[in-house]
Amino acid sequence: MRAITRLELDNLLIEAKKLPRKRTILRLHEHHEPVQRMVNAIQPGSYLPPHKHENPDKLELFTVLIGQVSIIQFNDLGEIVEVQTMSENSPTRMVEIAPRLYHTVIAHEPSALLEIIEGPYDVETHKKVASWAPREENPRARDYVLYLASIVDNWKPRV
Repeated sequence: MRAITRLELDNLLIEAKKLPRKRTILRLHEHHEPVQRMVNAIQPGSYLPPHKHENPDKLELFTVLIGQVSIIQFNDLGEIVEVQTMSENSPTRMVEIAPRLYHTVIAHEPSALLEIIEGPYDVETHKKVASWAPREENPRARDYVLYLASIVDNWKPRV
């Protein structure tokens, strides 16, 4: 058995805060395994470009261990269609993302998430980044994160 302690999670968050991307992972799997498992430590301001998992299709699941995040789903044009906010104390504790859906994660506070996704991992096919969103190295990425956070703060589901 492998146990992950609160101290390990806190140390992972400290490490993420020091990194330029403001995030890091604790990988619990080997790349060839059929089920990929990891803890994502993500700080506010970190930018995960919207992406989807297809060819091969992969189901993805997030649950929050520490902190508060929003999972944002987009349509193929980049319009936000759904926002799920979850924290360690909120009613929503887990989000499952079907294959072929563009999505991203916004951290509202230092957060640790358990991520489970179908494997095996192949850097060439793991994810498709949205063409309508800035790339991670683009200077506009920071503004895009702020824009997404403002949308999330005012999100009201469409009827």
